[in-house]
Amino acid sequence: MLADAVRIARWAAVERDRDHDHDATSATERAAAALDLTPAQVRAGWDRARLAGLVELHGDTARPGWRLRAWDRDDSAVLRGWVALFDAWSLVHPAPGDVAPAAVAEVVEAFPQVLSLLQLSAGPVPVPALLDLLQQRVAELREERCEVPDGPQPQPLPGPDSLARLLDWALEGLAAVGALTLGDNQATLTPLGNWAVWVKLEQICVAAQSPAGHIEQSAEDMLRGCARLTPGPARVEYRAWLAARPVGSAVTELLAVARGEDALLRGLAFEALRVVGAPAEAEVRAAAAEVSLRPYALLWLAEYEGADPDEAPDVLTREEATWLWVDTAAAVADHGESALLVRHLESAVQGTVPALLDEVRAVGHPRTVQVLVALAAAHPDPALAKAMRRAAFQVHTGGA
Repeated sequence: MLADAVRIARWAAVERDRDHDHDATSATERAAAALDLTPAQVRAGWDRARLAGLVELHGDTARPGWRLRAWDRDDSAVLRGWVALFDAWSLVHPAPGDVAPAAVAEVVEAFPQVLSLLQLSAGPVPVPALLDLLQQRVAELREERCEVPDGPQPQPLPGPDSLARLLDWALEGLAAVGALTLGDNQATLTPLGNWAVWVKLEQICVAAQSPAGHIEQSAEDMLRGCARLTPGPARVEYRAWLAARPVGSAVTELLAVARGEDALLRGLAFEALRVVGAPAEAEVRAAAAEVSLRPYALLWLAEYEGADPDEAPDVLTREEATWLWVDTAAAVADHGESALLVRHLESAVQGTVPALLDEVRAVGHPRTVQVLVALAAAHPDPALAKAMRRAAFQVHTGGA
């Protein structure tokens, strides 16, 4: 279903890097000649490449999407690309132009019920049975929306002929993306279509299994709620929260929280991004250019690329590791106990407190003074506590 789309996206990626003047020849014609396709096939393939996330449009510029970069090494990227195409079936196959847009929208909203019937049937389903279910579901949706008896009354349901045309359009659209096959006045889900419906149902179930009830909250509120959970239950919450929203906007929202002042939420945001996986790669890679996010992003990328979690810290420079140590200490100071803050000293790569203090003062973390003051207040050794207070004073006053 996406072979031509991948070829066109790769051609476009190579063409984007070339500095040629092609005023006389359109990109469609050049692609058709290079790939031995018709212009119509190029346009259709380009449309599918955009819908499947193989290319991303930034203004007037098209760039390779993360799925294209991962296509040959990550089967899940291929499946997610096809699911994106499946979700966009109503765009792949335009609706009849003489049908009211509101009626089209109602059919699109009602169609998951039709797909569920096709999956439960595990075989061919007669089109008349699908039409009966579609008409019933459209009527239910209208009844659910009409909550105020004295308010505006809904338009009459589309007539049987119109609804039958829209059913045919929907079935043809889903057949066009490979989700079902049509024949002898019946429809049958393909293995891909059956899998896609199962995935959608699973997402609904995951979203419903949010014991702490965070799925409708913002990323910041969700992460604050998860701060008190152990890693296992927290991951359940992350999965439920992610299942309830588009992955792109979820990644953007999590990174926005990570850029905030709360170091604890910064760490938890990257834990949630570990649950996202491959779709977050491009944005996490870009975040590695930001000082406050760089250590977290580098660790995320190392683990994503297969590094053992225990060995992932090796990708950090000494300065990055020190910055992360201070950031983690700030999270403990804000949200943890004094004893935990003292134990955090043992995780420093410097090995000795004097060496740690020298490098902490040089790293330039905005919370350095607060962390050193909190450590001095918590540490049972008076000599070390005094050294920490002196270091805090020197950082505060800009001394060496």
